[in-house]
Amino acid sequence: MILLAAFAVAACGPGEPNPPTAPAEPIDTPDAATPPTAPPAGAGTILPGTGPRSFVGRWAADVSWCPNTTGPQRPIEITTTRFEGYENSCAIGSVDQIADGYEVAVTCTAEGAISNERLRMMVSGQTMRLTWLNRDNAVVTLTKCTRLEDTPAGDP
Repeated sequence: MILLAAFAVAACGPGEPNPPTAPAEPIDTPDAATPPTAPPAGAGTILPGTGPRSFVGRWAADVSWCPNTTGPQRPIEITTTRFEGYENSCAIGSVDQIADGYEVAVTCTAEGAISNERLRMMVSGQTMRLTWLNRDNAVVTLTKCTRLEDTPAGDP
């Protein structure tokens, strides 16, 4: 077994491996020699998980809902990849930056039904104006719940 392990290491190639404190030699390929001159197709779209995060957080239509973790009067939670609300869960498919915010494509599951929606999120300070583009531009104003001073103290 030891002989087999020694043979496998020897078969890796000539020369000594680089020590842990020295970087490996760069790989010389035709692709590495010339970087692309133009951005790839679709580069104008911010991919989920990247880009500005002004819309990331917990948001509520009424700031008194901020401490709630269950039920219809709880904040929605938005990450760069998910949009989670009461009885609905949405995967963010794309985020496009526009002049005054972001347009977001989501695929949502609610009560067993799947729908594709487009949203516009415009954030100013601790307030978000959320426009449902597929719902006759219905607007909801939300307050960010992630700062302690934005969350009222609960009743004892």
